[in-house]
Formats: sequence, C-alpha cells, structure tokens
Amino acid sequence: MRKTLFTIKICLCLALCLSTAAKVAAQGTKTNDKIHFIEDAWSEALKQAAAQNKYIFVDAYASWCGPCKMLKNTTFKDAKVATFYNKNFVNISIDMEKGVGPKLAAEWQMQAYPTLIIFNPQGKPVLGTVGYIKATDLLKFGQDALAKKM
Repeated sequence: MRKTLFTIKICLCLALCLSTAAKVAAQGTKTNDKIHFIEDAWSEALKQAAAQNKYIFVDAYASWCGPCKMLKNTTFKDAKVATFYNKNFVNISIDMEKGVGPKLAAEWQMQAYPTLIIFNPQGKPVLGTVGYIKATDLLKFGQDALAKKM
C-alpha cells in the first residue's frame, strides 16, 4: 500500500512538473515568436496606447496583397522584430477593405499595400512606409519612430 501511494505521489509530482514546464515554454515563446496584433480594432488600439503610453504600430493590408502576406510570414515572425515591437508598441493589423478599414484608408490617404504606420498614443502619425520590408529595416523603422519621442 505504501509503495502504491508513493508511486501515485511521484506520478502526480511528475505531471505537475511537466505541466508547469509546458506553461513556461509556451509563455517564453509567446512574446518572441511573432508580433502580436490586435485585429481590426482601431479604437481598442487607441485605448491601449493611451493607457500604456505607447506608440501604435499599424499594419495596413489587403487580403489579396502578396507583399502583405510575405510580411506576415517572414518579417513579423522574426524573433528580434517580435520582441522589439511587442515590448514597445501597441500593434494592430487592419484589413483596409473591411470593417473600419475603408474609412481609415480614406482618412489616412492610403495609396498602396502594405502600408506600415506608427502613430503616437494620441493617434497622430509619426512615421510611415509602403511595401514589403525586411526584419532589419522594420527594426530601424521602429527605432526611428521612437527616437521622434524625444
């Protein structure tokens, strides 16, 4: 009986350790695996930016846009880019042809996709670029925008 209880305790302890390790691993990759975006919710991004006193990084895209898909599959998944943007910005991805997108596209005078724009916490544009960019260029873009804070 004592051996059975001991074995059960060992199994429970092992299960708890494995569960905790899995949670830690998941949390560790959550911030660094890709840029985490709010989807199509400009008003929510403005609220979060004001509350956190952070700039807003906007990925303005269209579903049919090849370079937009390339950004999502490469640049936005770069570990250095993800860490930097998740730490320093409220990130939002907006389909400019759905929901609030068309209104914002007109307001922001969109010419092409992807358009990447950084806004201050009050929603005023700080810096923008059009087209696909590599991870190193996106890091520089974000750093340049943050340098304008000073």
